Amino acid sequence: QVQLVESGGGLVQAGGSLRLSCAASGLAFSTFSMGWFRQTVGKEREFVAVITWKSGSTYYADSVMGRFTISRDNAQNTVYLHMNSLKPEDTAVYYCAATPLFYIRSVREYPYWGQGTQVTVSS
Repeated sequence: QVQLVESGGGLVQAGGSLRLSCAASGLAFSTFSMGWFRQTVGKEREFVAVITWKSGSTYYADSVMGRFTISRDNAQNTVYLHMNSLKPEDTAVYYCAATPLFYIRSVREYPYWGQGTQVTVSS
């Protein structure tokens, strides 16, 4: 049915960059807002960024503002997370998620999730 597949994670030094991708299938991609979340050991999954289906507006967590950029290609059913100036505290498993709501940051409101991709930032 609905499938979200993340890719692009890896190991990078502090100050470096990575681009994560999430390919979606089984849903009307253009009518879903797409979010990125992350989770570290011992912590709950937290909001990182979202791009809305309604206008393509983008919103970010304070911790990544100015460093990360979320974008989407509706023709390819793909959402991206460009991560710059990475810090060790950005180390986490990053998850792609989809919601039919316009703009929401709550994990509980996203019914569809990818499997996650590991991002490790060394100091």
